[in-house]
Amino acid sequence: DARRDWGFAGDYVRAMWLMLQQDHAEDYVIATGVSHSVRDLVEIAFGHVGLDWQRYVRMDPTLLRPAEVDHLIGDASKATRVLGWKPTVTFQQLVAMMVDADVARLSGAADRRVAAVREIQ
Repeated sequence: DARRDWGFAGDYVRAMWLMLQQDHAEDYVIATGVSHSVRDLVEIAFGHVGLDWQRYVRMDPTLLRPAEVDHLIGDASKATRVLGWKPTVTFQQLVAMMVDADVARLSGAADRRVAAVREIQ
């Protein structure tokens, strides 16, 4: 149930590039300003491939952080005001991109295994 401000690395790299274009160095917070739980991520990821996450995910209390910060969210208003930056990829899009990349990677691995077996035959 820990909540985080999840963002797309490509958006953050664009923010860094915009910072480098400024005449003077300043500090900026780069964030989406929207918080989602780990549970949200899991629900969207499994839903994206048509699976019920509750059939596959178990929480292990021994792996919980003893000093967990329950809610992290950033305020990127200065980056928006000064740099004209704002995120372009939503949380749902980000999760879908991650799942699609994993599925493609695993599919490619399966294709390579099939090809290797065919070579042996």
